[in-house]
Amino acid sequence: MKLSQIPLRLTTGAFILNSGLNKRNLDADSAAGLQAMAANAFPQVAEMEPEKFGKLISAAEIGVGATLLAPFIPARVAGLALGAFSGGMIAMYLKTPGMTEEDGIRPTQQGTGLAKDFWMAGIAASLLMAKKARTKVKVVKVPAPAKAGAAAAAVKGAGKATQKAAGKAAGTAAKAAKSVKS
Repeated sequence: MKLSQIPLRLTTGAFILNSGLNKRNLDADSAAGLQAMAANAFPQVAEMEPEKFGKLISAAEIGVGATLLAPFIPARVAGLALGAFSGGMIAMYLKTPGMTEEDGIRPTQQGTGLAKDFWMAGIAASLLMAKKARTKVKVVKVPAPAKAGAAAAAVKGAGKATQKAAGKAAGTAAKAAKSVKS
């Protein structure tokens, strides 16, 4: 995690984690209220039981918050989780009656609490655009080509010298053998 990402991840992650922890023991009426707001953007959630929906929202917020706070999770993964979460929250904000002014964008007094999700979307975008952390590469010294070439030539030369010496010795032995025969 880069130093510049710590404030983004720490504040947003702590906020979302706290929100999820507070929703663990959500009563049925509060869960039904959240479910009704969510159903404006995602009609499928209306089919769930309010208690299950409350537990699902709690678990999702705890998961996203923990993902942001965990330093070993890459910024792009954390940004993806936050982007999905804030995207859902923005959809809920925009589609719930009474949350926006007549223009459909600016928040009403009631919608101000949900308008923060645009900031979270911006933080998610920032994390998604983060460059991968650089890893240090160990430098290994390799002989220079000229030195390697000289070493190879020396080995070749040694082989030729050995062949010449062997040839001279054989020639001397042959001469000695001829002189003994004669």
